[in-house]
Amino acid sequence: MNKSVALHAALASVLALGVVANPALAEDKGAKEKCFGVAKKGANDCATANGSHSCAGQAKADNDPNEWKFVPAGTCEKMGGKTSAPAR
Repeated sequence: MNKSVALHAALASVLALGVVANPALAEDKGAKEKCFGVAKKGANDCATANGSHSCAGQAKADNDPNEWKFVPAGTCEKMGGKTSAPAR
């Protein structure tokens, strides 16, 4: 019986560590927002607003208004960006 309790406790500890170590499962430590026009060349987070590419890291110029990055919520406009995509 004691081995069973110890085994369950060990298993629970391992599972708890997995949740803490995995940021996707851990509690959100800060909200993020898409910020258009602040990504540096080759440092965008995903596809462009105008559809010119569909992958991260393909920005061809600094601060292109169609490129975006995730930034801490409330900081986008202070960085000179916009939280909405440019009109097509």
